[in-house]
Amino acid sequence: MTSTDAPAAIAPAPPVLAEVVRSGFTEGHHRGSLVLLAADGSVERTLGDPDAPVFPRSSNKPMQAAAILRAGLKLSGERLALAAASHSGEPFHLELVAKMLAEHGLSAADLRTPPDLPLDPVAAEAYLAAGNVRERITMNCSGKHAAMLAVCVRNGWDTASYLDPAHPLQLLVGQVVAEAAGEPVAAVGTDGCGAPLMAIGLTGLARAFRSFVLAEPGSAERRVADAMRAHPEYVAGTRRPDTWLMTEVPGTLSKMGAEAVQAVALADGRALAFKIDDGSVRALGPVLARALELLGVDAPVVSRIGRAPLLGGAVEVGEIRATF
Repeated sequence: MTSTDAPAAIAPAPPVLAEVVRSGFTEGHHRGSLVLLAADGSVERTLGDPDAPVFPRSSNKPMQAAAILRAGLKLSGERLALAAASHSGEPFHLELVAKMLAEHGLSAADLRTPPDLPLDPVAAEAYLAAGNVRERITMNCSGKHAAMLAVCVRNGWDTASYLDPAHPLQLLVGQVVAEAAGEPVAAVGTDGCGAPLMAIGLTGLARAFRSFVLAEPGSAERRVADAMRAHPEYVAGTRRPDTWLMTEVPGTLSKMGAEAVQAVALADGRALAFKIDDGSVRALGPVLARALELLGVDAPVVSRIGRAPLLGGAVEVGEIRATF
């Protein structure tokens, strides 16, 4: 660098959203960005930079499911909820994925998901104890992939290339994401399951979830929201916060994504979205609980979601807690 060159600007670090406290000593921090929307859609509170593009990961699944409906696949009930799911790999999840594939002349061999174990630790232990190994159908995104393959069969689209960003289905997904978020897709990447992944800001993500719960009855967006809310155990699993929240706070739409992304919309249009910058899922519950409190949600499930104890010698010695 010469003497006339200006130093490069250094972006400020995101604010601390959660702290790790062990034995009364703060041993770590989790930074990130967050946005809260009021019922009328206006921005009520922000932390960090919620307009900077992020990969919402599986929080984009409601939009992907809506694109599948727009493309003409007839899905409803548990099947539609599973199309928008990051399922836990519990037996009832895997059984329905297999049925969805068979109903369209497909099998697990057609899936392009990476072989994996059940996402839920309890389910994974039982799965391994039964002598099973990693399979494509067990991966938590297999419901979405089964629906993507099914709509390809329905429309005569190539099934071998259904994950290509230039595939007609994936182009439609990009359109739905941009429309719901109210902003253009900033980048296209590849998700952990192999599907194309569209980047948007957290404010756009919150707007998208809000638009789904307020959409006209019968629209693709509303059908997805209604199926997820009616069958939350298929969206996540029996031991997952998304399931607890949608079960215990009527009308709520909730979906987490990998790398500690979370989006929620309440029945009246209040919404939130956040991302923990380091991707640590352990901070997700405390941050989600605090954000729900700030939106005015008063329900026992909020405390349940927010509890994140730290153990020392099998004894609780601290916690992860929100700082805002």
